[in-house]
Amino acid sequence: MSGKHFLTSFFGLVVVLGFLSTATMGANILFISALDGTEAGADDELKAYMEGLGHTVTYFDDSEDEAATEAAAAAADLVFISESVGSSAIREEITEVEVPMIVNEMWAWDEMGLTNGGGADELVVTTDIEIVNPDHYLAAGLSGSVAFLTDLTSSLGECRLGKGIAGDGATVIATATLADGVTYDILFVYEKGATLPVAPTDGSGQVAADVRICFGFHEFCDPVLTDNAYALLGAAVRYALGPKPKARKPNPYDGAIHENTWVSLNWEPGDFAVSHDVYVGDAFDAVDNATQDSPEFRGNQTSTFFVVGFPGYPYPDGLVPGTTYYWRIDEVNPDDPNSPWKGYVWSFSIPPKTAYNPDPADGTESVDPSIVLTWTPGYGSKLHTVYFGDNFDEVTNATVGVPTGTPKYTPKSLKLAKTYYWRVDEFDGFGTYKGDVWSFTTLGGVGSPNPADGAVGVTQTPILTWSPGSYAASHEVYFGADADAVRNATKASSEYKGTRSLGDESYDPGKLAWETSYYWRIDEVNNLNPDSPWTGKVWSFTTADFAIVDDFEGYTDDDAAGQAVWQSWIDGYGVADNGAQVGYLMPPYAEQTIVHGGSQSMPLTYDNTAPVTNSEAVLTLTNVRDWTEEGVAKLSLWFRGDTANAAEPLYVAVSNATGGPAIATYNDPSAVTTTIWTQWIVPLQTFADQGINLLNVDKIAIGLGSKGGASAGGTGTLYIDDIRLNRP
Repeated sequence: MSGKHFLTSFFGLVVVLGFLSTATMGANILFISALDGTEAGADDELKAYMEGLGHTVTYFDDSEDEAATEAAAAAADLVFISESVGSSAIREEITEVEVPMIVNEMWAWDEMGLTNGGGADELVVTTDIEIVNPDHYLAAGLSGSVAFLTDLTSSLGECRLGKGIAGDGATVIATATLADGVTYDILFVYEKGATLPVAPTDGSGQVAADVRICFGFHEFCDPVLTDNAYALLGAAVRYALGPKPKARKPNPYDGAIHENTWVSLNWEPGDFAVSHDVYVGDAFDAVDNATQDSPEFRGNQTSTFFVVGFPGYPYPDGLVPGTTYYWRIDEVNPDDPNSPWKGYVWSFSIPPKTAYNPDPADGTESVDPSIVLTWTPGYGSKLHTVYFGDNFDEVTNATVGVPTGTPKYTPKSLKLAKTYYWRVDEFDGFGTYKGDVWSFTTLGGVGSPNPADGAVGVTQTPILTWSPGSYAASHEVYFGADADAVRNATKASSEYKGTRSLGDESYDPGKLAWETSYYWRIDEVNNLNPDSPWTGKVWSFTTADFAIVDDFEGYTDDDAAGQAVWQSWIDGYGVADNGAQVGYLMPPYAEQTIVHGGSQSMPLTYDNTAPVTNSEAVLTLTNVRDWTEEGVAKLSLWFRGDTANAAEPLYVAVSNATGGPAIATYNDPSAVTTTIWTQWIVPLQTFADQGINLLNVDKIAIGLGSKGGASAGGTGTLYIDDIRLNRP
């Protein structure tokens, strides 16, 4: 090891002496590299440094196949993904592996869901970076502006850093302003279970499967890194390998499909465990909340495996196909006051006896008529029988189908713009298991239902919309609270709600009940086409158990039709004493990246510089005026600010058609500087006590500053989302 690296290791040792006393030493680090002999040559320096920390570091080629990469990652104590790899080369293979990772490959940040865009690199313009969270362990004792490079150019090329845009679930340690003039997050961390800003592209859950440290230093930087840079890397390694009191590395892995009716559960013990409390059940909440008095408690033991689904053990008659099981291991050490350490809830599923995972997926639109249907066979199946047609009832009731020994079926002579239904029954040698009825619509059919098919939490006053089929001249609308009635309805049925002309793809069902499922169908009509009418698929949605004042999802960029967010929320445009601006000057008018729920939020810019003292946006209510309906008692809204914002009082005001507004003010003016979505709950009694008639609320306003005109303030932008009325 070079003298520089030795001094760096000593510096890191001094900084983290207390932490090192319990950190994992002599760990196995999997170092994924391009191993191509060019840029990857710089990896040797980083590998040697980690070995100097006392760990076994093994190179692994990024060109290995998925199975080998996943197995190697799962067996390691820490995975380091070098910046030398091609993000496409690791093929999104290990995002879901429950092992801590240091991700040095910035392009992989996007694929792994670790950044809100960015995920590339940019030239540096200074040898310094900014430590923005000096109290965090990952800051390695550094603070403020610190030099991380000895030069802007190395023997490999011009130095670069990652263009990270960390999500709300991350803790940012260091930032840098790069050649494009933008300040980016270049060192940040997501703890295990933290929500990621976007869903990983491999289809895994939008949570960090384990610690994920984003270390945004390009390999061109490696030859000219300073002791400060190595101190940060050392802190990252130690942090990722820090003491782990909880059980980990479950086998079967969390979310696994286990093709057997018994299983031996295995795990790696926590660092301080003497014994293990085992919990197993078939309901997540029951296992998560279980205590030693619960039926899910299966005993305390010293071994790290537990059998389920075998005589003499839990579920002695065998695990049930089609069932998901949950398990939790609490680590116990009677000599440690922190014991027991409650474990994570893991799951595995036994495949159903019925066919599952249809391709195309149920409800898919715009399917090519030459499609070949495939599915995953049911557990133990030997023979498949396929039922196919264009009528739901006929397919669900059919008794004569097409047998096949392989899980695929090619339908013949499919027409455009038509919905088809199919079912697969499975036979395992002992019995036949009737499958679900799936559907798809071929190219040119009606589609894009809004609310989306199966949506929940929908407003009680929705406007239903859809995209017309290619051959439609008009649309017949069917709507009701009974799926079968809507499916079988004709123009003589009460579910028939009339005809809409082409260009009018919308239907207003009026005020709907709370927490109720509704069903609708759109038949496309063209009297000049012999295939008309085209009977549509039955779509469904369920209304919310709360009243939606505004979720900001219905606004568009069509200001000519009055649908822009600033045309409903009236701001300070043209008003001398109101410094508010709602939305953006150019489309998209609503915010579509920084959102709490759904796909949009409302940006509210405030400018309270003298002589202005407050900024306010006002919404006149139409549908949600009775603030006593269904026993609602709380107003809830979510907001998020920015560290550049000036601290200003945040308030909400409601009013009747006559009389002054009632005002509630958030208790911390500095809350507008937070970069985390924050929920604000206001008891409705707060407004009633100020004389508001809650039976007929006319307007709601959101503002910042001193509404009474006490003093001028500063500027900033706040994001508002999901304004609701909740029951107690």
